[in-house]
Amino acid sequence: MSYQVEDKQILKEIDLHVAEGQRITLTGPSGSGKSTILKLVSSLISPTQGQINFQGKDVAQLDPISYRRQVSYCFQQPSLFGTTVADNLRFPFELRDEPFNQQQAVELLWQVDLDESYLNKKIETLSGGEKQRVALIRNLLFPPKVLLLDEVTTGLDENSKAIVHKLIRNYHQEGTTILEVTHDATELDLANYLITIKEGKRVK
Repeated sequence: MSYQVEDKQILKEIDLHVAEGQRITLTGPSGSGKSTILKLVSSLISPTQGQINFQGKDVAQLDPISYRRQVSYCFQQPSLFGTTVADNLRFPFELRDEPFNQQQAVELLWQVDLDESYLNKKIETLSGGEKQRVALIRNLLFPPKVLLLDEVTTGLDENSKAIVHKLIRNYHQEGTTILEVTHDATELDLANYLITIKEGKRVK
């Protein structure tokens, strides 16, 4: 697949196969196109050449809502909305017209070292690490088949990083396929399979 904006080539002939259950880490210099790959895979943007297949089907032909429930994108900068943490954790249930499972939400909060009282916390009072953890578990209340992680530990303290690493590792061990972008040396050491992107091309 390739991606171009006007006369600027962002990605050129990227050939990437992600097998079910794999954990693949993309690395490379800033601006090399790593995050663009995640946006393409998540169907936020479309390739200008080539195509992306999911379970043998062209993503462009799939229902976008159904696809994004199976392939979930977690951004580098957490985007929370509403007023409270509960507003954010209730949202995935509302999308599916299902009643909010508060017990499930609380259990996930505990997994990222946040207690039940956080449900009522206002989002503007949360630290950066707390916001990222809430954003991440919001993506995991209905576990996706594929989890896309775009430098989700950037700027977090070591304690928050360790908590996020453990949660991601647990979901991977339970079968979630993970495609992640990172510059963090400690995360590169955790990679099961490392791919280097440079100047819009796969070099390794």
